[in-house]
Amino acid sequence: MLSRFFAPTLEVQAHCDLPCGVYDPAQARIEAESIKAIIAKVADNDDPDFRVRAILIKEQRAELVKHHLWVLWTDYFKPPHFEKYPQLHTLVNEATKLAGAGGAKGTLDADVADQLLAKIDEIAEIFWETKKA
Repeated sequence: MLSRFFAPTLEVQAHCDLPCGVYDPAQARIEAESIKAIIAKVADNDDPDFRVRAILIKEQRAELVKHHLWVLWTDYFKPPHFEKYPQLHTLVNEATKLAGAGGAKGTLDADVADQLLAKIDEIAEIFWETKKA
């Protein structure tokens, strides 16, 4: 019985919290696409009640973009990724800022939504490169 407690242990490492199939930047992209679509709908609608509801939903979607990017940043990407892709910290920071109050969450500017989508695409490109490794 005591031999079990003093037996050599096996050290294991996991790349992420769960098997790697659960992470995907597409989740952030879907929410960012929703933001862009909502911006277009608000521009085409003068109904104040509709506009208020749409803006509220847009802000919720922006929070989801930030959430999905942070999950990738904190749970999926690891030090070797940041070493190989030193721009990754900056990309995630810029993308979350573009989703936040100073970005898509706080504006109805379609160009900001396009910039957010472009940053998510850059992050996705790195993500899929890491999946090949």
